[in-house]
Amino acid sequence: MASVPSVSYSITVRLEVPAGGRAVSQITHVVENAGGIVTALDVNTAGHETLRIDVTIATRDTQHAEAIAGALERIDSVKIHKVSDRTFLMHLGGKIEMQSKVPLRNRDELSMAYTPGVARVSLAIARNPEDVRRLTIKRNSVAVVTDGSAVLGLGNIGPEAALPVMEGKAALFKRFAGIDAWPICLDTQDTDEIVRTVQILAPAFGGINLEDISAPRCFEVEARLRELLDIPVFHDDQHGTAICVLAALTNALGVVGKDIGTVRITMAGAGAAGSAILKLLMYAGARNLVVCDYAGAVHKGRDDLDDSLRWIAEHTNEGGYSGDLRGAVKDADVFIGVSAPGILNGDDIATMSPDAIVFALANPEPEVSPDEAREHAAVVATGRSDYPNQINNVLAFPGVFRGLLDAQADGVTLDMLAAAAKALAEVVTPDELGPNYIVPSVFHPDVSTRVAGAVREAAGGRPRTEA
Repeated sequence: MASVPSVSYSITVRLEVPAGGRAVSQITHVVENAGGIVTALDVNTAGHETLRIDVTIATRDTQHAEAIAGALERIDSVKIHKVSDRTFLMHLGGKIEMQSKVPLRNRDELSMAYTPGVARVSLAIARNPEDVRRLTIKRNSVAVVTDGSAVLGLGNIGPEAALPVMEGKAALFKRFAGIDAWPICLDTQDTDEIVRTVQILAPAFGGINLEDISAPRCFEVEARLRELLDIPVFHDDQHGTAICVLAALTNALGVVGKDIGTVRITMAGAGAAGSAILKLLMYAGARNLVVCDYAGAVHKGRDDLDDSLRWIAEHTNEGGYSGDLRGAVKDADVFIGVSAPGILNGDDIATMSPDAIVFALANPEPEVSPDEAREHAAVVATGRSDYPNQINNVLAFPGVFRGLLDAQADGVTLDMLAAAAKALAEVVTPDELGPNYIVPSVFHPDVSTRVAGAVREAAGGRPRTEA
């Protein structure tokens, strides 16, 4: 898929140009001819002879940015002083920080916030451990835990390289739900070590958000921690994705006038996200599903099934279809992809049922070109921000954890996930609903509060159908 200029690859170029003449218009012309977009042009310093200006440019990728900088340098009488990558500048020194909530202006305040006054609070918690949620940050804190084994679409890049992503996740928690989240990047990919480390860190947190841990390890880590801990454990790659997909599918089915209990759904991807999506869709009433992985359809006759695939084989594909993904997509009402780029094309989507729904969520390159899919499907969603209907986990996890923390929940259930999905879907009003608007913007003011309220209410009854 051809990429387009993006703020993710934007640069600011500091240039010195003659004060008179056509240098500024030349700069804009050169950038546009090179395929970039000038998004800002600011005069940094001005003199009688020269101007120093900062030109901000959206580019396609690093190589494109370097090519544009080179083209600018070749303009007569223009001198480049510095080229800054705006994304890297944003990350200098990290994106989050800790701040005190109480003033420490004098000896009295210090003696209450720390010793000797703090000892009274510690003794109170020792006498009544439940007070820890009332008297400490535990009531509003989440650990964002990764082993760096499956970071975004980048693969196993390790804990240090995962830290910028975990910082970003923590920033999103604060921005959208007022939650204090802390990146915990573990230098181990041993399941026992991960579980034990999180277990002994847990007293300081009100919830655990597992992030970017590869399958199948992530399944065992989550299951064991849920058994060991009395706080919610939520694997966002699984359950956050599942909430967003169910919400989007609920509204997409409303657009085309179909019912989740009767549509035929084909899924590509049987890993962490695929398994969680499958279980939540089934909980919501989906019955006719076929799941495919790299080897084709998952069915009982395959001899390469691990525990997770065996569960899928036993609960889906009642007809025993054993072919490939292209065959599974034929006559399907819904395609949901959480797998790999470019595994389908427009001709494959054309074989689906009328008014088909396509969720091609591999990122940054979807399973099928959205432009090709839109020629044949009634509703198309992706994980990308440059197409309508972006399925983005930030629609779910801040509100989910806000609700869990407010309810002082000790676990996560399918009832809570389904309630979150329903609340998210209902943010889109009937008047707004359409093929290009099945999920709200992540900046919609009602998203987090609606999701939090639904989770908080679902947590009140505490039915024990584990997610």
